Amino acid sequence: MKGFLEDANYSIGLLDEGATLADVIDNCIYEHTHTGKRAFYVGDLGKLVKKNIQWQNVMAPIKPFYPVRCNSTPGVLEILGTLGVGFACSNKSEMALVQDLGISPENIIYTNPCKQASQIKYAAKAGINIVTCDNDIELKKIARNHPNAKLLLHIATEDITADEEMNMKFGTTLKNCRHLMECAKELGVQIVGVKFHVSGSCKDLQTYIHAISDARCVFDMAEEFGFKMNMLDIGGGFTGSELQLEEVNHVIRPLLDVYFPKESGVNVIAEPGCYYVSSAFTLAVNIIAKKTVEYDKLLPSGVEQTRNDDEPVFTYYINDGVYGSFASKLSEKLNTIPEVHKKYKEDEPLFASSLWGPSCDELDQIVENCLLPELSVGDWLIFDNMGSGTLGEQSTFNDYQRPLIYYMMSFSDWDEMQDAGIASDTLMKNFFFVPSCIQLSPEDRFSTAA
Repeated sequence: MKGFLEDANYSIGLLDEGATLADVIDNCIYEHTHTGKRAFYVGDLGKLVKKNIQWQNVMAPIKPFYPVRCNSTPGVLEILGTLGVGFACSNKSEMALVQDLGISPENIIYTNPCKQASQIKYAAKAGINIVTCDNDIELKKIARNHPNAKLLLHIATEDITADEEMNMKFGTTLKNCRHLMECAKELGVQIVGVKFHVSGSCKDLQTYIHAISDARCVFDMAEEFGFKMNMLDIGGGFTGSELQLEEVNHVIRPLLDVYFPKESGVNVIAEPGCYYVSSAFTLAVNIIAKKTVEYDKLLPSGVEQTRNDDEPVFTYYINDGVYGSFASKLSEKLNTIPEVHKKYKEDEPLFASSLWGPSCDELDQIVENCLLPELSVGDWLIFDNMGSGTLGEQSTFNDYQRPLIYYMMSFSDWDEMQDAGIASDTLMKNFFFVPSCIQLSPEDRFSTAA
C-alpha cells in the first residue's frame, strides 16, 4: 500500500481506552530506570490523524504539503503519506525518504532557497519538477541542472517584527519578479506559480491579505510573458491551534475566492509543519548532574534580586540539549516548560532552577530560569509539544546519544483511520495491542526508531 514501507523498523502501540499517554510515559521510564536512563520520545500518531481531519474541515480544498525538515521520523512520514498529504523537501535526503514511501513526484516540491547543483540534478532525475526560486543566480543554476523544472517564485512578505528579523531573508520583491521572468524566458525555464510564507509568530493577519494581493500581481505579470500559472503556495506558519487556523481561513478565503477562484484552475497549497507534529510528541529527559549556584548568576540581566539569600538555587544537567532535541533553542525561544515526572506535595517548596544540556558548552542552556521542587540525579523531566524541529538529523557532539522514539495510537484514532479508508494488512503489521494498567517488559513493549 502506498505510504507504508515494507521494511519499516518500528512499531506502534495500539492503546485500549483505559490507557493514556501518561501510562505510556510511566512504562517507558520504568523500563529506562532498569536498562539505562536514556532520553526518549513518545509520539502519539493519532494526533496526526486528528490534525488532518481538522485541516480538511477548515482549510479544504487547500492541499497540505508537509515540510519534512520539521520531523522526518518514519512513523510521521508514513502516516501523513497514507493520509494523502504532499511533501515539501529541502534536500536530497528528504526527497529520498519520501520517495521510499512510494509518493509520486507530483506530490513532492523542492523548497530549499539555496540548492546544491548536485541535488537539483537529483530532483530532475527523480522527476521532482516543482522547485522554488527567489533570485536570478538560483534561476540560472536550476536552468543548467533541471531542464524540466517548474518554478514557484518565492515572494517576500511584510511580517517583520522585532523578534523576526529573518523573515525577509528569503523571498524576492514584486519589482524583481519582472526581472526573474525575463531571465526565465531567456533561459527557457517555466514559471508556474508563486509561493510566500507568513511566520507563525506574526500577529497581524493582514499580512496574508498583502501577500495574496502581491501574488495576484505576479500572476498578472506572468500573463504578459506568456507563462501559464497554476499554483499558489501560501507557505507555513500554522501553529497547530484550531483557533489560529480558523482565523487565517477567515482572512484568506474571501480573497482567494476573488483572486484565485475555482474556475481559474489555480491549485492552492500550503506547508503546515509544526501544525501536524508539534503536539504529537512528548520528550522525557533524565537529570544526570546537579549543583548549587549563586542566585545572581542565575538571574537574567536587568532582573532585580527579590529572594531570600538562604534559599538554595539549583542548576540541573540533563541527558539532552541544544546539540540534540533542543537545537531550535539556539535560534528561538523554547515554547514548552518542564514538568516534573515524580509526584511531589502541593505545598512542597519551589526553588529557582536552570536546566542545561550534557555538553558542558556555554550555549547548551535549555531553560534559563524556572521554579522547580528540589530534584535529584536520576529524576525525570517531561517536555510536551516537542514534535517540531527536534527529530531530524542531530549532532554527535560530545558523544550525544539520540533519544529513542516510542509510537502509540488510541483505538479511537485507529477507528478514525479506518473510517478514512487507509487501514490495511500492511499497516496492521506496524501495530500491536497494549492493555491498560500492565507493566510491559522490554521484550514485550515498543519497538523503537533510533
